[in-house]
Amino acid sequence: MKQEEMKKILEIGVSLSYERDYNRLLERILKCAMDFTCCDAGTLYLCDEDTLRFKIMRNNTLNTYSGGDGTEPDLPPVPLRRENVCAFSLLENRTVNIADVKCCKEYDFSGPLRYDAMTGYNTRSMLVVPMQNREGEKIGVLQLINAQDKDGNVCEFDRDIVLGVESMASQAAITIQNVRYIRDIKELFQSFVRVMSSAIDERTPYNASHARHMAECADRFIDYLGKTEGQKHFSPSEKDELLMSILLHDIGKLVTPLEVMNKSRRLLPDQYTAFIHRMEIIRMQAEIDYLSGRITESEKKAVTDGTYSAAGLVDETNTAGFVSDELLEKLKELREKTYIKEDGSSHPWLEDAEYSMLSIRKGTLSEEERRIMEEHVSVTDRLLSQIRFSSDLSHVREWAGAHHEYLNGTGYPAHKTAADIPYEVRIITILDIFDSLVADDRPYKRAVPVDRALSILRSMAGEEGKLDPALTELFTKSRCWERLA
Repeated sequence: MKQEEMKKILEIGVSLSYERDYNRLLERILKCAMDFTCCDAGTLYLCDEDTLRFKIMRNNTLNTYSGGDGTEPDLPPVPLRRENVCAFSLLENRTVNIADVKCCKEYDFSGPLRYDAMTGYNTRSMLVVPMQNREGEKIGVLQLINAQDKDGNVCEFDRDIVLGVESMASQAAITIQNVRYIRDIKELFQSFVRVMSSAIDERTPYNASHARHMAECADRFIDYLGKTEGQKHFSPSEKDELLMSILLHDIGKLVTPLEVMNKSRRLLPDQYTAFIHRMEIIRMQAEIDYLSGRITESEKKAVTDGTYSAAGLVDETNTAGFVSDELLEKLKELREKTYIKEDGSSHPWLEDAEYSMLSIRKGTLSEEERRIMEEHVSVTDRLLSQIRFSSDLSHVREWAGAHHEYLNGTGYPAHKTAADIPYEVRIITILDIFDSLVADDRPYKRAVPVDRALSILRSMAGEEGKLDPALTELFTKSRCWERLA
């Protein structure tokens, strides 16, 4: 082998080692092999159990090319039987160099001959080189067709370059294996992230598809931004990083108490039960007082009717989307009412703790419960700090832990301002708020119509200064939520 050819082999090996995109790698392997051998056509097969599957095909004379974009050529796989030259080469780990396939009776060339009959091509010389890794694992086969001399005439593959092609095939096999390892590890991690995200959503019957909806919206919104002049174009790795941040943004809710996450009413279950039981006791006491002659029938009826009215008021307030001034005034009146226990002590119809809960103006959570819910962001940051993210996922922790920050500094947990909130976090925050508004599975509120949700986003971006105005407007125009399942 000439020194120039050896240098070219080394350069090819270096170029292959840098390629991390699986489909582009396969494409490059075949192209490099064809360029090195000055051949007219070639096929790259990969081993799949007991067959060889077509992955890349090139034919310069016919100007045809298939594969390389992840889709396989529409050709049946080659069985791993020794009569097939490619299968023989792989099974025996032996290079096969054939001067003219039409004169070779050792192997079955019915496939190439059928191809020639259909296309008018003339397959003559062929070099078949197996690809195996260091452990002897069968990876695939390089099939090179119709070597050409310096005048462009078809000739036999020069035996002097066979060693170079074998070296190239060995490097290609190792690189394919490494890229597969990287791909498998990445997919394993992404599967873990999807499982964790599902675990968060499925931990409660409420909020069951929040992260998935956000990720689907983000996927479309990112594509929309890429097509919009003046907006950031996300590379595939940048897009993956943002989507992973979204899938993990609520991981801190794994430790949020379910009684807080699932709280669909203002009163805690024990509080509500105690109140209803108290109303029953008051009615029973009124019945006893009536039978004992201490009160009249009309007085008993007034007490009984009052307990049912109180229960109705509590039920209405307990589930109200917003506690009006009128309801609050009625609660204050109920709070003033008292009854006498058997020991002679006086007690209120509505306990202070019950009144405090029922007086929550909006939503179902008290200040303490809301603080517990908000703590999930800090927990998210602490949990993600224990994961060693790769360099292309280095922002996941930062972005996921900042999705409740607002541009005007009123968000949490760090009260960051616009200068400290990245573009990607601004996207996550808009998606999070939108999905929270339109979701119909939240225990503490009713779903908001899309138009109303968009109006709220605009208000938060405009008058309140919490959201990015330009991104909010682009999100509205994208309508990326319309195809959600």
